[in-house]
Amino acid sequence: MSFNVLSAVLIFLFVLGLVITEKINRTVAVMVGASVMILMRILSPEDAVAYIDFNTIGVLIGMMIVVAIVKTTGVFEFLAIYSAKKVKGDPWKIILVFSVITAVTSALLDNVTTVMLIAPMTLIITNTLGLDPIPFLIPEIIASNIGGTSTLIGDPPNIMIGSAANLGFSDFVVNLLPVTSVIFIITFAIIKYIYKDKLVFDKDKLDLIMKFDEKKSIADHPLLKKSITVLIFIMVGFFLHKFLDYPSSIIAMSGAVLLLLISGADVEEIFKSVEWPTIFFFAGLFILVGGLEKVGVIHFMAEGILDFTEGHFILTAIVILWGSAIMSSFLDNIPFVATLIPLIIAIGENSPADITPLWWAISLGACLGGNGTLIGASANVVVAGIAERQGHKLGFTRYMKVGFPLMILSIAISTVYLLVFYLL
Repeated sequence: MSFNVLSAVLIFLFVLGLVITEKINRTVAVMVGASVMILMRILSPEDAVAYIDFNTIGVLIGMMIVVAIVKTTGVFEFLAIYSAKKVKGDPWKIILVFSVITAVTSALLDNVTTVMLIAPMTLIITNTLGLDPIPFLIPEIIASNIGGTSTLIGDPPNIMIGSAANLGFSDFVVNLLPVTSVIFIITFAIIKYIYKDKLVFDKDKLDLIMKFDEKKSIADHPLLKKSITVLIFIMVGFFLHKFLDYPSSIIAMSGAVLLLLISGADVEEIFKSVEWPTIFFFAGLFILVGGLEKVGVIHFMAEGILDFTEGHFILTAIVILWGSAIMSSFLDNIPFVATLIPLIIAIGENSPADITPLWWAISLGACLGGNGTLIGASANVVVAGIAERQGHKLGFTRYMKVGFPLMILSIAISTVYLLVFYLL
């Protein structure tokens, strides 16, 4: 093992340890790791910049600006109060309703945009009812990643797989929606059991909510109409961005600029609302994973998965599924999937078997694997950042105690699904 390889692995593991133990702020931890990668010349400054996924960064900043402007209209308060009144303040029903909305919206848009809209509403409800928001936010994170797995546009790995394998929107829905629906139902039956004793609320606060007139929450009707119009254009843009040949970041940033232009909002105040620690966390994480990719660690892991199976097709599919899930819990799934794609294509060129099940194995593993840890998917980090800004700490360990076992369960269900319908 070369010095650079060993150094890159040790730096990544050290930073991961800091994030897990929460000894220092996670953004500071990844930025320190990224800086050391550059200072040790594992990556050149140019390499470091190249490995930052500016499409993801652009989507995050664009949607954070949009959400910050929409928030000033009072619509989040309206929706939160309306939802709480409809389910009569029942915490479990609030979790379920918001999680279903999150899963469906994540499938049609993308999970990062979805949680940026849902999380603020959740915090309003939990703050009003005097409840700990974490038991509400963790299910929403999990729902966003399950929903995002279901379609071509729900999660970036699916877009990459669809492009490489020439698979369309309907292919993903037909082949992945059945299993993700089953996973969602089973997962939330377990979540209800996990949190059954932690959802006690003050009845007096519920009475207070029931007396609220949610219509009075809307502070700026003209701005709300403008915001909804721009949001619709952004959603349509996300849905059609592949056909429009624009990256999703351009869609998000264009919507943000348009809304800034027509809203008359205080630009400085809006920019203060952007979750800059989250943005820098992602930039640092991309550089860290880029270092692993540059020295060949990710390619080595991907090849190791395929070498282990020695060409046995069924075993290859299962190992890809589980390997992708475990790796995607701790690494950004985009470079890992990018490394696996050409290897899968090579298998197809040298095998008479239909390799389509391998594409579903990668998709299920990489997307559902994001539920394993707090850094496993973009949506997870975004929700943690929103919660922290409101004074609620969603720690790595607290999330992992719930997310990792449920991720393992979802991959076990996916294994049975692949075996029954595609492999046996």
